[in-house]
Amino acid sequence: MRQRRKLSSGLSAFALALVLTGCGAAQESAPVVVGSLPPVPPAAAPTAQAPVTSAAATSSGAQPAASPTAVPAVDPLADQPLIDHTEWTDDTDGRRLHVYPTQAGRTDTFPTAGDRAWQEVLADAPDADTPGMYDQFKCHWQYARVVAPDKVSWNLEPWRPAVGYDATVAALCNPGGPDR
Repeated sequence: MRQRRKLSSGLSAFALALVLTGCGAAQESAPVVVGSLPPVPPAAAPTAQAPVTSAAATSSGAQPAASPTAVPAVDPLADQPLIDHTEWTDDTDGRRLHVYPTQAGRTDTFPTAGDRAWQEVLADAPDADTPGMYDQFKCHWQYARVVAPDKVSWNLEPWRPAVGYDATVAALCNPGGPDR
């Protein structure tokens, strides 16, 4: 049973990656051939460093060194918009809100950036303020922008059922079935 669960979650993650990269408008890109990319130079490769926490450092009142993956205390992109604009369209399935993130919106990983981005969506499209639409947005913010960082827009549909965030993620951000 344990192996089955691992396989199932691995397949789910793989399916999520496949669907999210193809979700929305059709976009084509050239395939990447293994071995066709230049190797990463050793100086550019990330290195893991443990934070310094020696007894001398802590007893002298000095703060331990921050790890390279530490979350910054302030959002470095706080002065930049995360959403460029939104656009409502009518499709065969019903209304659809296209959310167009800015470059900052594609890269900001500060913990509260997703909430700030959602507030920008609501400022531009106030009628998007429903639980199901928020769950779709959060799913795109957490997963789609990572899997498909250059996807032109994130598509949110008010006609999709509000099934909760976990079920929205399980449905690959599209609860109620794929687009027709």
